[in-house]
Amino acid sequence: MTKPNTLLALNWKMNKTPTEAAAWATELKGQLPSSAATLAIMAPAIDLPALQTALAGSPVQYGAQDISANPSGAYTGEISAAMLLDVNAKYAVVGHSERREYHAETSQVVASKARAAMSTGLVPIICVGEGLEVRERGEHVAYTLDQLRESLAGITVASAEQIVIAYEPVWAIGTGKTATAADAEELCAAIRGALSGLLGEVGADVQVLYGGSVKGGNIAEICGQPNVNGALVGGAALEVGSVLEMVNALK
Repeated sequence: MTKPNTLLALNWKMNKTPTEAAAWATELKGQLPSSAATLAIMAPAIDLPALQTALAGSPVQYGAQDISANPSGAYTGEISAAMLLDVNAKYAVVGHSERREYHAETSQVVASKARAAMSTGLVPIICVGEGLEVRERGEHVAYTLDQLRESLAGITVASAEQIVIAYEPVWAIGTGKTATAADAEELCAAIRGALSGLLGEVGADVQVLYGGSVKGGNIAEICGQPNVNGALVGGAALEVGSVLEMVNALK
C-alpha cells in the first residue's frame, strides 16, 4: 500500500472575521515554504470569499465547517454545496464532535451531509470518535467503527475516493487526558481496516486524519504513524506561526 499524501485541515471553528481571515491568509501565503503536506483551511462560511481572494495563486485550499444535506430551499441559516462551490471551496467538514454534541447530529444526518457534498464534487471530511465513558469501558474501537459505517451509509465504492475520514478522540478534549501517537495509530489502523472491508482496494487510498491537540511538537510523530495521513488541527490552526511550525516539522 502506498501511503496517501499528508493533509493538514486547519479548523478555525468560530474564530476570525473576514478581515482577519484575509490578513491571516496573506501572512501565510507570504511565508509558506514548499511542503509535501496539503494545507486546507476549514473556515466559517462568511470567511470563504475573503480566502478565495487572499489565497489566489496559492496551493493552500479551503472549505467549510459544515454543509446542508439539502440542495436549496426553505432551510434558514443553512449553507448549500452549490454556495460553497461558487467560492471555489474544496472541502466540507461533516460530523465534527461539536456538531454531534451541541446540535444533536446523528450519524444518519452526517451521512446525508456527506452525500450532499459528494454529489457536487466537494470532498467531505467525515469525523468520528468516542467519548470518555466509551473509552474507559474499552469499547472505543467498536464504537468508532460503528459510527464510521453509519456515517458512510449510501456512499458507493465508485465515489469513495472522494472522502476523507478524521478520527477525533473526544475523550482527550478538555478532560486532562492526553492521546498519544500510539492511540492515534490504533484507531486510524482500525478505521483503515474497516474502510478496506467496506470499499475494497479503494479503502487503502482514503486519507485518514487524526484530530486532537495536534501541534508542532507532536505532529511529526503522529503523522509518521503508518495509518495516519494528516491531522485535523484546532487551536494550533489559529496562528500563522504555529501552522508554519507544523509544516516545517513535517518536512
